[in-house]
Amino acid sequence: MARSSSSVPFEADTDVPALIVKFGDYPLHHGGVGAIRSLGRLGVPMYAITEDRWTPAAASRYLTRAFVWPTTGTEDPGRLVEGLIRIGRRIGRPAVLVPTDEEAAVLIAEHRRDLYGRFLFPGVEAGLPRRLASKQGLHELCVEHGIASPEAAFPQSYDDIVAFARKARFPVVAKNREAFVRRRRPAVGGTTRIATREGLLALARDWGEQPGVILQEYLPREDAEDWIVHAYFDANSTPLALFTGVKVRSWPPHAGMTANAYVVDNPELADLAARFVKQLGYTGIIDLDLRYDRRDGQYKLLDFNPRVGAQFRLFESESGVDVVRAMHLDLTGRAVPEGEQRAGHRYVVENIDLPALLAYRRSGYTTPHAPKRPSGTELAWLAGDDPLPFLTMLGRFVRPGAKHLYQLWRTNRRGGLTS
Repeated sequence: MARSSSSVPFEADTDVPALIVKFGDYPLHHGGVGAIRSLGRLGVPMYAITEDRWTPAAASRYLTRAFVWPTTGTEDPGRLVEGLIRIGRRIGRPAVLVPTDEEAAVLIAEHRRDLYGRFLFPGVEAGLPRRLASKQGLHELCVEHGIASPEAAFPQSYDDIVAFARKARFPVVAKNREAFVRRRRPAVGGTTRIATREGLLALARDWGEQPGVILQEYLPREDAEDWIVHAYFDANSTPLALFTGVKVRSWPPHAGMTANAYVVDNPELADLAARFVKQLGYTGIIDLDLRYDRRDGQYKLLDFNPRVGAQFRLFESESGVDVVRAMHLDLTGRAVPEGEQRAGHRYVVENIDLPALLAYRRSGYTTPHAPKRPSGTELAWLAGDDPLPFLTMLGRFVRPGAKHLYQLWRTNRRGGLTS
């Protein structure tokens, strides 16, 4: 249920706009639409970088202006910074930056001196987002700080993969290793479960002399449960908003974007995330994916996304605060009101939850911590006060969206793979 500005116990600074920053061609992105609605409902002027004028984000009634700027994420960083600065001049006043992908988060952090004064953003240490977004960098940080994570290998050549395959226990999981590199030379289409040694070696022949992949231990779905943490941390790495939830379904199954999830209180997980972020000295929004391994009772960190997550609107406190609102309030010098999370609330991504539901019924996967009935439901696309993004999504999704879902499914079948 959407909250209007009159139903929250705080006022945003409506003199400070916000800009949704994304690099790459993914027009059907509900996270950007959610951020536009979240701040737009408070009266904050909203701007967004879009692929064209017919994306769902560009159709939102809460968007003041879409800046059409087709990018791939493979451009020279200097060119991307120059483009951001040009947009900033056109907005005419400093705007809060809301990155929705790793490339945007890394670019903002590493070029903060060029962007400072023109925009508002958390003062995170320049090299930290790139390291967190890197699968290898994250694994090293987990080892350094005693955070559980799946066992992993980082092959530097095809011979390394052959040696790994001789000793590995299959199935294993392959992921692209680095932000930006995944745009230029993606080794896999996404998180990919590889069932056999032969399947791994067949895929690896296409990865080149320096394979940009991480090969990870597979955590069996029958012995695991997927959890998510979204939070915003201030300049002292103190959480001003922190939420925990359990993922019921994703697409592609067990490996992709959240399709259906619930808010579930988990103090142990919240404490783990807060302690890790404090140790890192990180400031800003985070989106964590963890898998609870029932075999050893540990939460194993899979992904640390140093930016707003696509499903962030699952989480809102009783005071009406989500992570995007918390960031805008904090960066504009306003207090972030405290409040408990809405336990039992559900989030559904309409265009991918149906295929995910069918796949999960076949897999037999269960989520014991998910409530039997939701206390409320937030839809990713459909909103009574802002219907056009949903209709635009439908118009763009029918053919290319179905093709994309099919390609993702095939990625997890090719070369001896199973979803």
